[in-house]
Amino acid sequence: DLSKEFYDYEDKYVLNQARTELPANLSKEQTAELRRLAVECYKAVECEGMGRVDFLLENRTGTLYINEINTIPGFTSISMYPKMWEHAGLAYPKLLDRLIELAIERHKAKVATRFTR
Repeated sequence: DLSKEFYDYEDKYVLNQARTELPANLSKEQTAELRRLAVECYKAVECEGMGRVDFLLENRTGTLYINEINTIPGFTSISMYPKMWEHAGLAYPKLLDRLIELAIERHKAKVATRFTR
C-alpha cells in the first residue's frame, strides 16, 4: 500500500508508509515472464555482478513494462535488493560474500584478457 496514488520521493523517504510485498502478488505466469524479461534485460546490456531490473505493472491489463535496470541498488534498511534476496533464501552475509566472489571473478577475467595490436 502506498499513502498516495503515485510512489514518489516523499512517500518512499519522508512518510515511511510504503511497504515491500514479498513475494509480489503476481500469478505464476506473470512471475515467470518477469524473471525471463529481467534476465534478458540484464544480458542485453551486459550487466555483471549486482543489478536489479525494475518493472511497472498496469493493473487494468496485467501488462508488465520494464522500467529500468538499477546497477547500484541500495543496501539501506528500506532497500528492496537485499530483502528480495533474503526472501529467495540468500541471507545478507551470504549475499555480500557472493557479490565479492563475482567481483573477484570479474577481476581475474580482466587481468587474464590479452590485447593485441
